[in-house]
Formats: sequence, C-alpha cells, structure tokens
Amino acid sequence: MPDPSGFDAVQPPTTRIVATVNGRRVTRTVPIHYRVIDFIREELKLTGNKEGCGAGECGTCSMFVDGTLIKSCLAPVQKIHGKTVETVDDLDADQGMTVIQRAFHKCGASQCGYCIPGMVMAATATLRKRPEASLDEIKEGLGGNICRCTGYQKILDAVAMARDVLNGTRPETDLEEAATDSFIGSRTRRLDAPAKVTGAIKYAADLWMPNMLHMQVLRSPHPHARIQRLDVSEARAMPGVECVLTCDDVPGIDNFGVFIEDQPIMARGVVRYVGEGVAAVVAETADIAREAVKRIRVTYDLLPGVFDPFEAMKEGAPQLHDFAPGNLCKHTRIRKGDVDAGLRAADLVVQETYRTSALEHAYLEPEAGLAYLEPDGCVTVMSPSQNITHHRHMLARILDRPINKVRMIMSTVGGGFGGKEDMLYQGMLALAAIRTRRPVRYVFTREESIAASAKRHPFSIDYTMGLTRGGLIVATRMIMVSDGGAYAMSTPGVMNKSAILGPGPYAIPNVWVDAIGVYTNNTPSGAFRAFGAFQSEFATESHLDLCAERLGMDPAQLRRLNLMQDGATTHTRQQLDRVAATACLDAALAAARWDPGVPHRQARGEPARIDLGGPGTRAPCTPGLGAMATDKETT
Repeated sequence: MPDPSGFDAVQPPTTRIVATVNGRRVTRTVPIHYRVIDFIREELKLTGNKEGCGAGECGTCSMFVDGTLIKSCLAPVQKIHGKTVETVDDLDADQGMTVIQRAFHKCGASQCGYCIPGMVMAATATLRKRPEASLDEIKEGLGGNICRCTGYQKILDAVAMARDVLNGTRPETDLEEAATDSFIGSRTRRLDAPAKVTGAIKYAADLWMPNMLHMQVLRSPHPHARIQRLDVSEARAMPGVECVLTCDDVPGIDNFGVFIEDQPIMARGVVRYVGEGVAAVVAETADIAREAVKRIRVTYDLLPGVFDPFEAMKEGAPQLHDFAPGNLCKHTRIRKGDVDAGLRAADLVVQETYRTSALEHAYLEPEAGLAYLEPDGCVTVMSPSQNITHHRHMLARILDRPINKVRMIMSTVGGGFGGKEDMLYQGMLALAAIRTRRPVRYVFTREESIAASAKRHPFSIDYTMGLTRGGLIVATRMIMVSDGGAYAMSTPGVMNKSAILGPGPYAIPNVWVDAIGVYTNNTPSGAFRAFGAFQSEFATESHLDLCAERLGMDPAQLRRLNLMQDGATTHTRQQLDRVAATACLDAALAAARWDPGVPHRQARGEPARIDLGGPGTRAPCTPGLGAMATDKETT
C-alpha cells in the first residue's frame, strides 16, 4: 500500500463507497487513501487478485470495473463508487471454472500460480473484445502482465485453446483430462491448479485471522554504521501500537543463517547493509504501524564501508565481522594433478576474466507471513519459506523455546527460486505473536523486498586453460571471487558447488580451482537457481568457445573431444559408472541443426573479447543455418 503522508494514521479521513462487487451490492466506509486493491482484499477479504508490485507493472491485481480491465493497485478507491466490479473470485461462480480457467488447467499454465489470476483476467478481457484473437493479439492483450515462472508458452497455448473452444472450432471435450491407468509416463494435471486459476488458493498475504495485528519494520538507510541510540518511546506511545521490538527483546541465541549463523533477526549494535532490519512495530493497522516506524529515532555513527570483494580482502579494509579476518566467508579449494606443469606443456594457453552481476529473484509474491500462538503456547509461523525445518530449529534457539513449542507451516509459495530460503522476518513475526498474544501479519512492499532480500552471487572468474594443438585440455585454473554481501546466508554452499561444477563435464588431468566468498557491505547474496553453477559454467563454456576460436576448431567438436566417458573419475575423485554427456551433446546438436565449422578468428591487434557477440562469432547455442532458414520460412 502506498505511504500516505500528512494524515492521521490512527483516525484517517474516510470515504463512503457504494459498489456492486461480483454481483453483490456493498457499502463500506474506508480510509480515503485506500486503493481499489485495498478495498477488495482488506475490506471485502476477496483475495483472488494479488498485489505483486504496487506500481501497475505486473498485472496480478487486474480486475474489471464496469467491464474495463484496470490495474487496481493504481486506482483510488473512489474510482469504483457507483460502479460494478468483477474479480477473479467470481468469474464463473456457478460453474466452478470458466472455459479460460479450464484451458489454463489443461495446458499446465500455472506454476507458482501467483500471476495466474491476473493472466486469467487479461485473457478474459482479450477474448471478450476479440473473440477470434490472433496470437499477436493475444500477446498484446497479455502485455501488461508478468509471469516469472513459465516462459509464457503454456499461458499462450491456454488462451488459444480457450479461444477455439469458445468459437466452436475445437470441442469442449479437449478441456477434459485424458483417462489413464498410470501416472507414470502420462501428462498429469497439477492437483493445485484449479485453486490457482480461480484465485482460491491462499498465499501468505491472503491469510487473515480474527483480532489480527500488523507489523512493519524500520530498515537501515546506511550500509555500515554503529547504532549509538535507538529511541522507540514515541512510537511505543502512539495509539494503536501494541509493541515495538528490537534486538533486546530476543530471549535466546540471536543468530540465524543457512550455513553460518551470523545474522541477528534485528541489527544488534551495527547495521551492515542498506535494508537491514533495525526495529519492528506491531499495531492495530498497517497504517498505524507504518506511521509509528517513522517515529523511531535512531542515531547512527557512520562507519567506512567496503563494496568490492577484492578491496574487502586487502589489509586494512573495514572488517564486517570479528570472526572473519580479511572478510573471508568461505574459501573452497580443489586440486588435481600439477596445473603449472600442464600449462607449461600445453601448445596453447588461453587466459580471460569473466564477470557476472548480482541478480534479483523477482518472484511476483512479496515476502509475507502470519504468526500466532496456539492454546498450548506453541508459536506457529506461516510463511513461504523454502527451508522450514531449518527455520524451525533456528527459531527455537532464538526464542529459547523447546522445539515442540515452535511450528513452521509452509504457505503456498508465489515464486521463490532460492530467494525465500533465508529467515529474514519469521523471527520478528514469532516474537511479535508471543509478545502480544495475538495473530500478527507482515507483508513486504516490493521496494522492501528488493532492498532486504538476498541476490544471486556476483562473480569474477579468472580463467586459464592449456590445450594441445589437437584440442585436448591438459590443464585448467579457475580463480573465482564472489561478493557474499553482509551476511553468509548461502555463500559457503554456493562456493562449494561453483568449485565442484566449475570445470564442467570434461576429462582434465590437471585442475586448480579456488572459490572465494567475501563479506562486503552490499545486500547479502544467497541461494538462487543453479546455486553457483550458473556463474562458473558460464565462464567454462564461454572459455571453450574462445579456445575453439584460437584453435580454429568447431566448438562442438572441442567439447566432444574432452567430455568424460564411462568409468571416468571427476576432479573431486568421484568414480562415474555411465556418462551420458556425449549422447546429450549429440542430441542437442541435432535439435539445433548444428552446422559444424571453424568459427572466424579474432582479427590481429584487436583487444580480447569477453563476450560472444562480436562480428563473425557464433555461440555454441546458436541454431545452424538450416534451422534459421526453416524458422524464417515458417514465420
């Protein structure tokens, strides 16, 4: 919800709204700053439509007002006064699912499902306006909606199927599930898909309990500072505020983390990155909690920060943690053979540096959770955590409670990709529920999610490879330095996996790998799909293309020469029985209709390239000329 300024959060000015919502006339008096999405979700408790961004970009909040599709997160509540509103909750209440929703179910268009109510609404608007919409018109109709999971193809397939069924050019029986005697080898439908396509499934922000309180968090505006004074008295005295929590309210061992438990649930004496939680306010409404957060007074003593991992490792650099001299979080080493001797014996030595950036997970569901006390004193936290067993054990230590008095429930996850593995807010929620003895809900804004949550690890990879003239790899040295950010989170695991998988599926007699994770004052780096393999394999495969160019060899043939075969031993001494890497490569080349050939050499005197987009360069994943010609003819 936007942050309204210049208004009384305890008794905000109100407006009277009369509207017809899903065929039912409703009359409500609500805060004047409410948006349509707030009215529908918070006042009427219709949670089918979601809020993903709060900026009109993602489309999860799409609904009809007098038949026109709107982004309800941008529309003031006054816009629906005297009008008719249609949400996904009631598109076809009598029939259970509309043809469009059934097509989404049939085509497997929902994964995390968070975007799907908005997609269904946009598809409905498109086919109402253009019953015989072309594929381009369908794409245009869905253009205001974002899906983070699917790649859109199954969504487009679903809308096209619904169009054909509605037009009578395809039988409605196509929407039915084919009979099968076995799930194995069959195309089975997702069991949760009906609840996702209708908006009935509940994500954490959709949860509600009677007598529920709301939490908001004060976050650090500084990357590195000592907290000299933290005064919560004005916030605590504000009407409607139930409690204000700081690190001093933690009864147990105040540390959590995936591999190294180095992070307090709220900053303890020092803040180490912009967005770190400092204090939490629990109040009767989210508006009151937001206003109270502004009334917390913090005096910071700014400290020098370090934002580059190479600078962080230098002598005299600011130290983030006393237990990590040189800001070293994790150093994984792998050694096989004699790399120096291998490089000396090589006919060709190719050296290059590759860099990857930090990446936001961009799941459409912002972090959220609900905590409450059971009658027997057990504290329960419901959140889209990807690591609930570990969270439960850490939470028991933090709360100083026996494990049987702590329960974690994994709510439906609206996209995670590794980004919801860290216990960033569940500890605050649990403390709030224990302190107030009432249910407490917390929902991040999109801005808060981006500022506070972990990112993909940025890497700098110095790569040296030695080869024979015939293309056999004789030695590889990889030195990888990664920015782990302010806290360890998943850095140790990411360093391990990047080192283990870095040299790739290639039989190399001499291997040297260093994977070094470093603490900095940047946003912490955490789990992200592939968990370090993406960065190291990007460097390896890019380097092989460069080596093929220098050797005048087909890049696919260079890989085939060096792939591990049955019975190979990896550089981590794992004995492999059967290896399908060559068969996999051949299948990929056939699918791409690969044209074998020598890539163009880099012109003499030109600076070395670290990209694969230069003139005359063809990446190994580029389709062959035959494939490109065929595609051109069919478009």
